[in-house]
Amino acid sequence: MQKKEFLKTLAQKGYDIGFGAKKNFSSFDIINKLPSWVGFISLIVGIVQIAYKDIPFNKELSILVIFVGISIMYLETFKNRVENFEKEGVRLTELFNKTRDLYFEAKSDNNFSYSFYDVRYQQILADFYSNTIGKQVFMSQWYAHFKFFYEMQTKWIEEELNLTFFKDKLPGSLKVIFILIIILIIASIIYGYSTNFR
Repeated sequence: MQKKEFLKTLAQKGYDIGFGAKKNFSSFDIINKLPSWVGFISLIVGIVQIAYKDIPFNKELSILVIFVGISIMYLETFKNRVENFEKEGVRLTELFNKTRDLYFEAKSDNNFSYSFYDVRYQQILADFYSNTIGKQVFMSQWYAHFKFFYEMQTKWIEEELNLTFFKDKLPGSLKVIFILIIILIIASIIYGYSTNFR
């Protein structure tokens, strides 16, 4: 393998490993923090609804808070695995750091020979594939995008793989939701104008 190909391969694998680490940490955070935040916000909404009975959409707001509270019960199925998410996140972060170090070592090597790096690279791969947690918490992928690109040092990956904001840093499903929201807003505006001019 040539140096250029190896660096690109390391960056791609670094992305996979680092994103995996952040996805596990995202699941860990969602399980531990979201129920408390939902409880706190529900309490505030309840107090505001008692104090101001005539606020608009009062009933709808109550229904929304109830649905969110019910959806939090989904997280209970993950409570017994919360430590596994944290341990896997730490393990993958260590592998990410090894991959990054190997990348910079290979990049600065003027007498590059793949055989010199092959054993360490194969060990990183073996460690990476040795353990995975397949079932992650809902929405952990969106949160992992944020944690990966904005909390982790990923500039070397972004530069090597030519990652861009809209194409790579926003989750695909979030893009679809944004597009649907824009279509709904445009449709609402058109409908509003058409009914006003009749």
